[in-house]
Amino acid sequence: MRKYLTDPTEPFRINPQTSIKQMLEQMSQISFQGRNLALVFTVYQEMLKDKTFIFLGLSGAMVPAGMRRIISNLIEKRYLDCIVSTGANIFHDICEALGYHHYLGTNVCNDQELFKYHIDRIYDTFASEDEFIATDNFIAKFAEALPDKLYTTREFFYLLGKHIIKYQKSKGLKITDSIIVSAAKYKVPIYCAALGDSSIGIALAELFYHKKKKIKFDIIKDIEETAYLTAALKSSSVIYIGGGVPKNFIQQTEVTAPFLGYKVKGHKYAIQITQDAPHWGGLSGCTFKEAQSWGKIALDAKTVMLYADATLVLPILVSGLAQVKIKRKFTPTFDMGEQVRVK
Repeated sequence: MRKYLTDPTEPFRINPQTSIKQMLEQMSQISFQGRNLALVFTVYQEMLKDKTFIFLGLSGAMVPAGMRRIISNLIEKRYLDCIVSTGANIFHDICEALGYHHYLGTNVCNDQELFKYHIDRIYDTFASEDEFIATDNFIAKFAEALPDKLYTTREFFYLLGKHIIKYQKSKGLKITDSIIVSAAKYKVPIYCAALGDSSIGIALAELFYHKKKKIKFDIIKDIEETAYLTAALKSSSVIYIGGGVPKNFIQQTEVTAPFLGYKVKGHKYAIQITQDAPHWGGLSGCTFKEAQSWGKIALDAKTVMLYADATLVLPILVSGLAQVKIKRKFTPTFDMGEQVRVK
């Protein structure tokens, strides 16, 4: 019996001088999701110290919620190597990179009146429909000038990010905390497995309707490239903000890779921040233990599921990492041409 009763919990001590890093370390001795947050902090550090390829799956309305600067910071510090995102997060990021905004609002309001004034609501956050339309038009105008060929979503976003950088310079905009801009600057691949499920898809549909210019995507090449990336360093790791398509698209790389001739063992480290429960049977809440039955997660992987609102824990987690000041010993660099390759 005593083998189970060897490590007492320690009540959290309040000290005005405690740093976020120290707070997270102290939380390893409390319980429930507080301890899981401390474990995420520990596992992420181990991930950064290892030679492993780090995927970030980004779902939910993280950019309207004010998380874009955090993701941009992770890109610039190279605390991640590849992003798989919903189209919506990238669209909202483009909107802000062009100088537009999301606005503090409330969930207690007259939505019919908001519709009248062209205001869109994302829970307690407001956005201008007119600014969204302007962003649609910007994307469509960029896409109209692209050569006719097949594009991976990774190549499309890289070219769009570089285009936005030029646009910002021409307009005197000093907006550097953008996901798509930082990814283009540091040549970090962004993939979107459900591009049509976003205003980016709407913009491209409008382009075809008005100009008869159709942007064609090679989604099979997206699958091939991400399977290659999961095997490129002989070890891969995952961080999921929410679940949905980004989570599944990254998970399936370990299933796809062997069919394409790559040897993989499942993701070595795995972190997920989610509010979805596993007992509903959906992938967003499915545990990493379940994923092991598919070969998606290594049998000896270090994993942690944190059941929490990402807007609560991401600012704490990444601030703590900033105080640790880890410099990765190795970060992959990419050839971002028509075929992504790790240099």
